[in-house]
Amino acid sequence: MRTGARLGVDVGRARIGVARCDTGGMLATPVETVPRAADGDADVARILEIAREHEVIEIVVGNPLSLSGASTPSTDDAIAFAERLTSTGIPVRLVDERLSTVSAQQALRATGKSTRKQRPIVDQVAAVIILQHAIDAERDFDRPPGRMIEIHEGPSPL
Repeated sequence: MRTGARLGVDVGRARIGVARCDTGGMLATPVETVPRAADGDADVARILEIAREHEVIEIVVGNPLSLSGASTPSTDDAIAFAERLTSTGIPVRLVDERLSTVSAQQALRATGKSTRKQRPIVDQVAAVIILQHAIDAERDFDRPPGRMIEIHEGPSPL
C-alpha cells in the first residue's frame, strides 16, 4: 500500500463531492461539496486547492459506468472532468463507481435524513464511498485501483 493522502471526487452535473483519506490510506472522510461551474474553471480550481491543502499523492475520480459496464453521458463527463484535473500534474486515477450515489442515499436514509436534507451532503458521502473502495482495493490487491489519466503537457490553465 502506497502511503500518502488521496482525494476522492464524485462528479455530478450540479455538484461535486470531495472526500479525503489519511496518509496511511485507512479511512476516507468527507471534505466538502463544490458547486459545478457552468463555465470557467472555478470547480477545478477549488478541487486542486483542496488537493494542495491536504498534500495528496493523487486524486481518485469516480467513473460512473452503466450496470453493464458501458459508457454513458455521465461517464464521458466524469472522464472530461478528470482530464481537466491533471492540469497541475497531480496524478488522477479513474475508478469504477457504479452505485456509489445509490449507496450514499441508502446510508443517509438509514441515519434518518430526509431526501431534501440529503441533497447538500450526498455527493460528499458518494465521494467517501468511491475513495474508501479505492483504498480498500489497493490494500487488498497490492496495486493502485482503476486507471491513470494521462497528464497533459503544456501551460496550466489555472
